Amino acid sequence: MAESESNRPIEIEPTCAADDHGITEDQLLRLEDCHRAAAMFSALGDPNRLRLLGLLIGREMCVTEISSILNDNLPAVSQRLKLLRSERIVSHRREGKHVFYRLDDEHVVALIRNALEHAGHE
Repeated sequence: MAESESNRPIEIEPTCAADDHGITEDQLLRLEDCHRAAAMFSALGDPNRLRLLGLLIGREMCVTEISSILNDNLPAVSQRLKLLRSERIVSHRREGKHVFYRLDDEHVVALIRNALEHAGHE
């Protein structure tokens, strides 16, 4: 029985080869950096953590303030901050028995602002 046109495998010729682009090894992203960035994006992938980070744009706040403003319980806020600290998204300082948190650096501020701005863009 003859093979019909629709059952015949389509032959596709490659349009380019990997070496056509002239990409050198040092132009590739380091896998370790990609893993760290992915972990950071994972930490940012929670709406409650993003709301918390939004509070910290341009200011430093203690856990109690954050908890009160977000109307959330203190242990939950502390756990979120612990995770965000582990990914170097927030940093902290202790003053007596109060711990104050802030966004770690301008890269993080820009990342949060860009993500929130992009999310609100129609």
